[in-house]
Amino acid sequence: LKIEGENLPYLELGDSDNLIVGEWVIALGNPFGLFELNDQPTVTVGVISAVDRDWGQTETRRLYMDMIQTDAAINHGNSGGPLVNSLGQVIGMNTFIYTGSRYQEGFVGIGFAIPINRIKEIVEELHSKGSIERDYWLGILDGQDLNPYIVRALDLSINEGMIITQIERNSPAFRAGLREEDVITAANDQKISSREKFIEALSSMDLRVGDTLKFTIVRRNKELNITVKLESQPE
Repeated sequence: LKIEGENLPYLELGDSDNLIVGEWVIALGNPFGLFELNDQPTVTVGVISAVDRDWGQTETRRLYMDMIQTDAAINHGNSGGPLVNSLGQVIGMNTFIYTGSRYQEGFVGIGFAIPINRIKEIVEELHSKGSIERDYWLGILDGQDLNPYIVRALDLSINEGMIITQIERNSPAFRAGLREEDVITAANDQKISSREKFIEALSSMDLRVGDTLKFTIVRRNKELNITVKLESQPE
């Protein structure tokens, strides 16, 4: 969106790294389409209940990390609206709520917002590059948890990690030296105890094309460190 204009109203962006649990916040949005009835957003007030909340992987396979938790009422339609501090500065973007069950769709006092400092990074990247290059190429196609059968079959001295079961030939991972039957135990110093933890770790890193991943692996009971530089997906 690019428009010409002067003296347009705007909100100042705050600093989400300096939030205090218990401070007042205001959520603005359009719950249940009420904005269509008039031109005023719905405003609700609450406090910051917690910071750095890691939600884990949702049913939609999205991973929410380092979220701001608030008890300001957030309902369907509030997503994308600002979460503002008492100075009127935007400190987050309202994103989702916890409802307890799929049958209970209303607000129950637990809402989450993306910290504004993370949004600033995204805006800067969009401004400088025009896009977010998250569609990187690693080349590890599949893996599975270690289990007693695999441990015995490969005579491993460890019992946690993700064993690579399929790797793409000539991919960044393959060219860096990773092979099938390698057991990944850490990625960028994050412990990998299972396939699920591997997926969560990579999602939490917010990786881009050009970033590097340092893997700690076990191969024939020898620990190795292998660094992979992520590339763009091949045409």
